[in-house]
Amino acid sequence: MDCSHVFEFKVKRLIVVFTLFLAFLSVSSRVFAQADTASVPADTAATAAHVESAHGAGHGEEKFEPTKVIMEHIADSHVWHLWGHLSVPLPVILYTPDAGLEFFSSGHFHHGEHDYAGAKNTYRLVEDKIKIVGADGKVDEAASSKILDFSITKNVAAMFIAIAVILIIFISVAGAYKKRVGKAPKGLQSFVEPIILFVRDDIAKPNIGHKHAKFMPYLLTVFFFIWINNVLGLIPIFPGGANVTGNISLTFVLSLFTMIVVNINGNKYYWKHIFLPSVPFWLWPLMVVVEVVGVISKPFALMVRLFANITAGHIIVLSLISLIFIFKTLAIAPVSVAFVLFMDVLELLVAFLQAFIFTLLTALFIGMAVEEHH
Repeated sequence: MDCSHVFEFKVKRLIVVFTLFLAFLSVSSRVFAQADTASVPADTAATAAHVESAHGAGHGEEKFEPTKVIMEHIADSHVWHLWGHLSVPLPVILYTPDAGLEFFSSGHFHHGEHDYAGAKNTYRLVEDKIKIVGADGKVDEAASSKILDFSITKNVAAMFIAIAVILIIFISVAGAYKKRVGKAPKGLQSFVEPIILFVRDDIAKPNIGHKHAKFMPYLLTVFFFIWINNVLGLIPIFPGGANVTGNISLTFVLSLFTMIVVNINGNKYYWKHIFLPSVPFWLWPLMVVVEVVGVISKPFALMVRLFANITAGHIIVLSLISLIFIFKTLAIAPVSVAFVLFMDVLELLVAFLQAFIFTLLTALFIGMAVEEHH
């Protein structure tokens, strides 16, 4: 066995060990988090273990609501729950026509129990949405509709963390290339280089052709951004646990960028195929409509595919954990944890696969737009 095969075997073994470790950490942390937070109020993701009333067993038992727990986990939030009773309040940045920009901490809401009096308005947190409270103490929907919310929510903070990770990785790798010119990759460089070559040789070149180099920065950014956010979302403790790529707003923006890149770089043959297709004259109006709809439907499919697959994975894992509290017995725990472990390992594959599919289809759409007529 030569050195390259030995190195490949070691890398594969390391990936398998890391995958199993990460999956075990995810399952263990989720289970222990549920047990540790059995009395936490129902305003955080820890409510999965809240099966008894906060007033004690003598006042009756509160029904466990798995739907509410799951939706709280996959939705965005103005606080980042860490463990137990500990959570980090995030900055709230609002703009209203009468008060202008206002900055304050989401901790002033006390998980939605208190209102916050700003410079001119009083704000209330209602189902993780900030509303304006009128003089009568009720929510003023008309005034609330004018709020522009630029707050640093959990998903936004998680994106900043993912961006920081990407910058750390690529700045250090770029520095290694400058120091080790003409030498074999080493350390983090040896891990990142095969992935970059994979994106170039198996995604960009086959689908875009000789113009692939122009689009490599965008394809690499999309691939690593989605992949790192997916992996961080599988880690149940800080700085992970956020459902970033399971947020339809994020996938919409990524798909919008892809649509802009594709259509800006489309050549005359691409636009001719849309507006002057080679079909009989009587069929031309219908085909133009179909092609224009296709311009929008392609990025729309990207948006829905990424959103649905990542969200579905989170829902399945949380549903399996919820079985323990639905049946109210630890007898189901071994079965539940075994299935969650399997799903977490599968989700690690899905995390990579969804980044690959999004990048692959993006390259395919770009290739169709820049392809020369033969």
